[in-house]
Order: sequence, then C-alpha cells, then structure tokens
Amino acid sequence: MSIIISSNGKNAVKLDKSSFDKEDYLQKYIYENPESIPLYEIKEDIRLLILAREFPTNSGPIDAIGIDKYGELYIVETKLYKNADKRTVVAQALDYGAALWKHSNDFNEFLSVLDEHTQKIFKLKTREKIKEFFQIEDEEVETILDKSKKNLNDGVFHFVILMDKLDDRLKDLILFVNQNSQFDIYAVLFEYYKHAEYEIIIPKIFGTEVKKDIGVQSSSSSSRELWNEEKLLENAKHEYSEKVYLAFKKIYDFSKQKADDIGFGTGKYGSISPRFKSVSARSLYTLGTNGRLTFNFEWIGNNGEKDEVFINKYAKALIEAGFTIPENYIDNRPSVLSDEWVNKADDFIEVINKII
Repeated sequence: MSIIISSNGKNAVKLDKSSFDKEDYLQKYIYENPESIPLYEIKEDIRLLILAREFPTNSGPIDAIGIDKYGELYIVETKLYKNADKRTVVAQALDYGAALWKHSNDFNEFLSVLDEHTQKIFKLKTREKIKEFFQIEDEEVETILDKSKKNLNDGVFHFVILMDKLDDRLKDLILFVNQNSQFDIYAVLFEYYKHAEYEIIIPKIFGTEVKKDIGVQSSSSSSRELWNEEKLLENAKHEYSEKVYLAFKKIYDFSKQKADDIGFGTGKYGSISPRFKSVSARSLYTLGTNGRLTFNFEWIGNNGEKDEVFINKYAKALIEAGFTIPENYIDNRPSVLSDEWVNKADDFIEVINKII
C-alpha cells in the first residue's frame, strides 16, 4: 500500500512502504514511543509505560517490559519478517514469560533490576517513574505494584509481538492461545513510511478478537473461580501427575487436620492458605494447583505486627529441610515449584509441626 502526503493541498508526494532495517531500531522506537502500540483498541484508557529494555532473564534478555495503571505486565518482543519462522517468536515470548514467572520469588529483586533501568533512562526509580507517568499519588503507586506483584507470581502477562509483516498462521495461533489461556498474546503490525526527516507509522493490532478486558478480568471477584475442597482436589488431579497429586494431598490433609482454619483462594487455579492462630493471625503458607508452595513470611505475625523472630525460625527450619529461600525473605513471600516440594512433603510437614 502507498500513501500520499502533501502540504496545504500542494506538492503531493507518493510514499511506498519502507521497512525497518534492524530490530534494534524498532525496539528503540517502541521504547521511546510506547503510545504507538494500539492498546487503546483493547481498553480505551490504557497507557503503557515501558520500564526496561533488554531486561535480563535466564532465557535471555526481554526486549522490553511495560506496565499499565492496572498493574498489568507486558512482555514486548520484536521480530522482523526477514527473520525465522514467526511462530517461533510466540514460543520465545512464552519462554521469557516462564523465566520471569519461575524467578519471581523475590519481588524486591525484580523492582531493583527495574530501578537500574529506570534510573539509567529516566533518572528516576521505578516507583517515582510510575507516579510521574500516571500522575498519581504514592498510595496508588503501591496499589499498582501490589497488583503487578500478584500478576508476576501468578504468571499472568500480556505478550506483545511487534512485526513488520504478519501471516495467517500466526494470527490463527494467537487467537487459539488467547481463547485457551489466562494470558494474552497480541501481534502488532507496523506499516512504516519515511519522508525526509519524517516517519509515518501505521499500527494494526491482532489478537483482540477474543474479548478479554484487561484490568477487569484479573481484578473482578465475580469472574474468579470460588474454590472448595471438592473443586480443589479435582483441579489438583487434573493439573498434577499422580506423584505430585499424592504429595499435594498429603500437605492438604495435614493442613486440614492441624490448622485452625483454611482459606480457599479464588482464581484460575485452586489454593489453600492454612492459619495456625497460635503463631500467626495470617497463613504461614499457600499451596496451589499452579505448582507453587509459597512461604508467606512478609505478613506473619499478630495484631498487625510482623514477628521477625518467628519468621527467622521458620526460614531456618525450611533451609535445613533443603528448601531454597532467598536472602531477603523477611519482606517477601517466596515460593518453590512442585519439582522442589514434591519430594519434600514429609519434610515440610515436619517443619510446620516443629515451629507451631
């Protein structure tokens, strides 16, 4: 397609579509002009703040990470048409998401890495940049970060793939994933024209055909599953192998027997959060059918006061039992995946018995 530009109806010039020569240029353009991603077609008041470029993970650097005012996280990847099979970029994006999710035990560390990027580019820390960009108060900043922390822990991301050409097979793949997952993938096609010192970008977004309301689906309790014992165990059987399910059931049965009460979570996956009131008004751990066993250090205590003596005792017992606990655990809720806790169910039960 060609476009015509003119000045006050004169000197019309026909421009043919150009191409981005390098992915790095497209990455830089999006970093500096995030409004060129037409997320307003999904929800009209979305504004995307790009916090980091080349964000490091164990699967390689993510081109860009962004956030909106709802605390939703965006993984942005670029892929020019001249490169390999475009379907591989979907797998690559999901791989980055998995890497980010698996290593999300320490949200403060995640923020610290973001701070390095925002200070380098904006001369501001992440909190300060969010406050400035969205023109909000400190309390609203913390609300955004709390939501993003939960999304990070749950592995709920929005993947945005930027391309200069898009084929039908990739469109079909994106629609299929969006229809059958708790996250979203959007392909953004950029038509690029250049005239003298001016650049003209025409963005088109694909993947919105499956209606998912960003910021509503993840925060509205009415759209979330309400769990009970029957549903929880049925979901665990569906999600886990027999070996993992038996370990899950063992911890669940212990919790049911020993805890003063058990809170059932809400959401796509089932979870339990047992309370042992003799040591803490809030739960010591959360066990979910999403593969995670989470140690709730940051809120353990009574009367709104954190019990650091008990938390240190708890963490030490877990470390001695062979669990992986980050150094700055006391202000966090780190978690381990099933490949770590499945063989340590008895050890974990012994730890809880010991500390309560």
